[in-house]
Amino acid sequence: MKKTIKTISLLLALLIFLIIPYFVFATTPLDALKKTGDGGGFQEADETTLAEIAGTAVSAALGLLGVVFIGLIIYGGGLWMTAQGNDDQVKKAQNILRNSLIGLILVVSAYAVYSLISILFLNTLQ
Repeated sequence: MKKTIKTISLLLALLIFLIIPYFVFATTPLDALKKTGDGGGFQEADETTLAEIAGTAVSAALGLLGVVFIGLIIYGGGLWMTAQGNDDQVKKAQNILRNSLIGLILVVSAYAVYSLISILFLNTLQ
């Protein structure tokens, strides 16, 4: 009974914590910035270049790959921790960790190259 009350209380507190900010803010920060920009004489840019679209796609893909590799590292570590002396499972976990670390290094270096190219040549770092 106490566990149920604690669970309901925790869920209610979490719900209140997540819902209250919707009632607090009268406008979104982007609306306030747009009003400020319009008052200063600036107009919203309607053009989206191909470089910006490609940059957003590359950034999103590299971010997703980074999350995948971090997940693989966690999986390999958990596999190793639960091996209980089983040499085959330890070797499998070491192989997963090694390959995911190499993949993570490749993704981070690809993002570094993308950032360098974006800053030097495109001037549109996302």
